[in-house]
Amino acid sequence: MNIQSAISREIFIPSDEKLLVAIEVRRRIRRKGLSFLKAGLKKDYITFLCLSVNNCRPAEALITKVKRYRGSRQFFKRSQWSVRQLRQVNGVNPNEDSPEFDLVLDRTSDQWKASSAAEKCIFVQVLYHACKNYWEANPGQNNPASPGDRKIPGAPENKKSHGETQRTEFVNCQPKLMGDACSVNMVIYRCTIFLNRMKNSIVSKKGKFRDEERAQNTILKSYKKLTYKNINKYKSGPVPARCRSV
Repeated sequence: MNIQSAISREIFIPSDEKLLVAIEVRRRIRRKGLSFLKAGLKKDYITFLCLSVNNCRPAEALITKVKRYRGSRQFFKRSQWSVRQLRQVNGVNPNEDSPEFDLVLDRTSDQWKASSAAEKCIFVQVLYHACKNYWEANPGQNNPASPGDRKIPGAPENKKSHGETQRTEFVNCQPKLMGDACSVNMVIYRCTIFLNRMKNSIVSKKGKFRDEERAQNTILKSYKKLTYKNINKYKSGPVPARCRSV
């Protein structure tokens, strides 16, 4: 069972949600605060960003942060946001594939780096179409401000009603990420992600086998030294009384 299937089974199926995509990420910039407590702590978990939809009518897309501690197979849901809270998706580099992207929400913003450019591309592409489908199903929501709607100095401010919500803005994203989610690019991204995960799995297993082999060699050497030490001690020591001739 792959990672996405395991996350879906443990986290999203019990919540009656459908998982669309899950990618492994890490922060590019650490958050400030309590740095003196985090300085001595080692990162012992893996973070996944997941995009899912619920069974409401109309369906709503949700972004969920999931963690798994190293050495464990269990996943934990940490945070979850709706696309209504997602203000901006920043692709960082619009000229070439890169693993960096930013998510700006109502009360927070995160600078992420995916494990590969392919994972970032497929996440942004699926997120774009999920947001598009949600806003099309909710035409009563507020449209994003156009260049002609910029505030003019001295003009009265046009306050929005409490129920209006600004749509998600996608900036610095490559045009291909705004294309058809069922295109050939989607297939290429999924194949690339699968191959990268297989490669990382093989490398990690090789490293684990090497560590086990080193540990076994160390134990064997220690056992041999202890055995030789006891033999030499027995040879140089006094003869036991039961072995002496009468």
